[in-house]
Amino acid sequence: MQNGSGSTLQIADSTGGVFTVLLAGAWSIQQGLPSVEEALGKLKSGQGVKKIIFDCTALTGWDSGLLTQLTKIAALCDSQNIALDTSGLPEGLQRLLALAIAIPERKGARKTAIRDPFLVRVADATFNLQAGSRDALTFIGDVTLALGRLMSGKARFRKAELFFLMQSCGAEALPIVCLISLLVGLILAFVGAVQLQMFGAQIYVASLVGIGMVRVMGAIMTGIIMAGRTGAAFAAELGTMQVNEEIDALQTMGISPMEFLVLPRMIALTVMMPLLCVYADLMGILGGLVVGVGMLDLGVMEYYNQTVISLNLTHFWIGLFYSAVFGVLVALCGCLRGMQCGRSASAVGTATTSAVVTSIVCIIVATAIITVICNVLGI
Repeated sequence: MQNGSGSTLQIADSTGGVFTVLLAGAWSIQQGLPSVEEALGKLKSGQGVKKIIFDCTALTGWDSGLLTQLTKIAALCDSQNIALDTSGLPEGLQRLLALAIAIPERKGARKTAIRDPFLVRVADATFNLQAGSRDALTFIGDVTLALGRLMSGKARFRKAELFFLMQSCGAEALPIVCLISLLVGLILAFVGAVQLQMFGAQIYVASLVGIGMVRVMGAIMTGIIMAGRTGAAFAAELGTMQVNEEIDALQTMGISPMEFLVLPRMIALTVMMPLLCVYADLMGILGGLVVGVGMLDLGVMEYYNQTVISLNLTHFWIGLFYSAVFGVLVALCGCLRGMQCGRSASAVGTATTSAVVTSIVCIIVATAIITVICNVLGI
């Protein structure tokens, strides 16, 4: 048996039931390995096989690929009660083969393609939902207690870290908020212009963009941006600290992770979200102005005056309320998933993804609830 790289495996008969396995050439996974199935078949069909020895005088090189082939021969010897003499192998290969034989594969280690029954999967999903809800409520309760300690002046966290987080959540997020909000304003104005031009009411593009951005769209787009940017960062930071056992170290020293880690992040994002929302509103209105002036031949002051007439403080305060709620939700989701992170690198990625998805879902649900409440109240 030989492959393209010249590595070979041959079975040589010997007297007294002793078979010699002749290994030659360079055994490398990259260059390809010869199959040992023919050799295994010969050993199975051989009569009176009592012992197997190795001759590696012609072996010029090897890697783990040779080890995988030798484990198949070792498994055959174990099942057929054939003695295996590895003294003819290189010293390093002898140790690796002995280790591979000494530690068998754990039962159930390999995944099977068999799916659980439907009812079992439904039950697992129900139990997971119940456990997740319980963990979320516990986390919210701990955060509430931490806020209570903050109000009483007993919460312990670094003020310098709070200002750093406010800079990270606020000033450093301005470029992406500016770009997205400007594009959203452009899109709203363009879609509205296509319809309003049919009735000669192009001037009301200013009202459409102004009310849409200030009342809800500015807050929603800012919330989604911060969910993907800051919420994911919170989850990754806390998840990495969980993996490195830094959170356990804080608890050992008697420092509450809720106060030291979660509270500054919640305060920073909750404070900065309304400011980012106001900036997003301005950029969205500016985007509408570009379309109004460039596509609809409206004057700058004409567009400005129509925007001022359309807006009022009610729209402004509703938008700020949206953004404050979104800030709390994004911070909660990011910190919750980070604190729930497992102890592996893959768990950090899972926690980050879950934080973004959970934040966006919460933003959409909160938007629906607040919109219904505003409709009922007539505002």
